[in-house]
Amino acid sequence: MSLKAMDAATAYAKAVANIKQPGLEARDGLPKGNFASLVQEAVEGAAESLQTSEKLTMKAMTKEADLLDVVTAVTNAEMTLQTVVAVRDRVVQAYQDIIKMPI
Repeated sequence: MSLKAMDAATAYAKAVANIKQPGLEARDGLPKGNFASLVQEAVEGAAESLQTSEKLTMKAMTKEADLLDVVTAVTNAEMTLQTVVAVRDRVVQAYQDIIKMPI
């Protein structure tokens, strides 16, 4: 009985080794550079999202934009702002945790 269990374990190990697991391969789409450039790009993307929302809102007032586009842009801007606030809160909390560490 244990011989069959050992064969099953070996077969399972071989099967797992042959499967290409998603998420473990290198990603080429990640931005290259340092952390500061990553943060700068994120902030620029957030600002761009907010500006797009404002532009579409202004166009909607003059009836040049579709209401669905305006609602989508405003929702996107709101989610972006909530994300920025959450990241800011986490950074401040991490800073406070570091400050509280004994030397």
